[in-house]
Amino acid sequence: MEKFKNIKSIPAYLPLINIDTDKIIPKQFLKTIKRSGLGKSLFYEMRFDEKGNPIKGFVLDIEPYNHSKILITGKNFGCGSSREHAPWALVDFGIKVIVSESFADIFYNNCFKNGILPIIIDENTAKELADYSKRKESIEIKLPEQEIIYGNKSYKFKLDSFKKKCLVEGLDDIALSLERIKNIESFETKMNQSKPWI
Repeated sequence: MEKFKNIKSIPAYLPLINIDTDKIIPKQFLKTIKRSGLGKSLFYEMRFDEKGNPIKGFVLDIEPYNHSKILITGKNFGCGSSREHAPWALVDFGIKVIVSESFADIFYNNCFKNGILPIIIDENTAKELADYSKRKESIEIKLPEQEIIYGNKSYKFKLDSFKKKCLVEGLDDIALSLERIKNIESFETKMNQSKPWI
């Protein structure tokens, strides 16, 4: 997983509540176990009609939002099934930060495991950031300071220290296990010696 760096971008605003993981990446795209290539199908049913033709007007298909690294969205983002393909699709599209008043728990945790920073904000700040999106003005996300900078204002967001460490250092579950490889190997050696029949 890449180390998370401070992000400055014009945010894309998707003002819908209860966007579930099937909306983020529909079930027909779950056959792959690759993390790449899913971005083109992100929010598929909102971007394409039944024949696969593009639907005009979807925010992430419009300049400059098609290059946004920050997505501002409605409450309870990522609800529904726990499919990890949802954060995979977002990352593959280029989204690094999702800002919302609330997230579904499993999706929230899956974001950190895939290099996405989900930020929980209050309603007033959400409205202010949405205005920046509408005006096509950049905002900045500073992870070390846990701060959103917009204009001459800033918002300090809360974040679990371990989750923050994982993003800053680029640690997914595999990398965390590899940090303990010497202990794992030592345990395996002792087990082989004391219980060779296992």
